[in-house]
Amino acid sequence: MESLFVSTGVVALAEIGDKTQLLAFLLAARFKKPLPIILGILVATLANHGLAGALGAWITATVSPQVLRWVLGLSFIAMAVWTLIPDEIEEDEVSIARRFGVFGATLVTFFLAEMGDKTQIATVAMAVHYAAPLMVVIGTTLGMLIADVPAVFVGDKLANRIPMRLVHGVAAAIFAGLGVLTLMGAGASLGV
Repeated sequence: MESLFVSTGVVALAEIGDKTQLLAFLLAARFKKPLPIILGILVATLANHGLAGALGAWITATVSPQVLRWVLGLSFIAMAVWTLIPDEIEEDEVSIARRFGVFGATLVTFFLAEMGDKTQIATVAMAVHYAAPLMVVIGTTLGMLIADVPAVFVGDKLANRIPMRLVHGVAAAIFAGLGVLTLMGAGASLGV
């Protein structure tokens, strides 16, 4: 259950102010149809994080525990730094919305926006760390929904009231803590 709770919390915090949350704000403001936007976010996240969890499972089975511990620990620390860098939305990610309808646009733009994003990489890292890819994918998907569904409903009203630097600082601290613990051998019982 730790893998579920940690992955949910870390992604929920990391997503606040992230480009996918900004994308949720933008799509909600443009289309004013929350249900297809939320369903698009859910399906895109399950697909994207499912691939990331599968990659994490493959890495766990392929890479030696000693190498894995160092790569994973340093990856978590790099994620901490990356979390502190604000994201921006690119216009081409939003222009897709004009061609595929609300659900399709959300599905495509969220899937593409998450490719190589910090939450996708975090999903790979946590799937490796916990050796429980399914629980991690469920957790990271819940975290994404926790951060993005309110954005669909309240949009810019809430965004201006959230202390983004504090939230990003907390998420960065959690990633850094996971990195240090991993480097110190905290995942040894899991084979990491």
